[in-house]
Amino acid sequence: MRALKRYDRRGFTLVELMIVVAIIGVLAALAIFGVRRYLASAKTSEAKNSVGAITRGAAAAFERETAASQILAAGDSSAAASHSLCESADPVPSGGPPMGVKYQPDATEGEDFETGTATGGWKCLRFSMNQPIYYQYHYLQGTRITGPTGAPPDPGATGFEAGAVGNLDADAVSSYFIRGGSVDAATGQLTLATQIYIENEYE
Repeated sequence: MRALKRYDRRGFTLVELMIVVAIIGVLAALAIFGVRRYLASAKTSEAKNSVGAITRGAAAAFERETAASQILAAGDSSAAASHSLCESADPVPSGGPPMGVKYQPDATEGEDFETGTATGGWKCLRFSMNQPIYYQYHYLQGTRITGPTGAPPDPGATGFEAGAVGNLDADAVSSYFIRGGSVDAATGQLTLATQIYIENEYE
């Protein structure tokens, strides 16, 4: 009977407590890392989705036939319809990527994504964003952005580049999400890059 009572009063040893605390510490560290990576992935998905949408807009604009407005005399024929890429659009926001904060695009006519014409800029791409954004977006025709240290595909003079530049942790390193396309001179067909080029994804 005396031995049974002694067993009921037995507590945890110091070693057992240290093992439990160590396990809790490891699990907490993994949880914090996982949550941070999840939040960063949620932010970068904005860039990936938007660059994909800009690329699709550029491809759709190229597929549309463009014909000049003409007044024809009797017996004359109009010029043949052509396919062409949209001309470059101004980056949004214009002052560079938001530094760890969000930027609210200005939906006023002539501002941010509400600029361009039927043949150039964001209106030609039929692309706009009304929600706050973490990245600066650009579309360049016949050239490419400077800044990436890697080697994103070069679209060349007959191509375009759609991209996003970000700086989620507001340091000296920027992240780049770039996808381009190029028009084949022989066939006249637009070929897109197989996937988005990503550099410093979580910066």
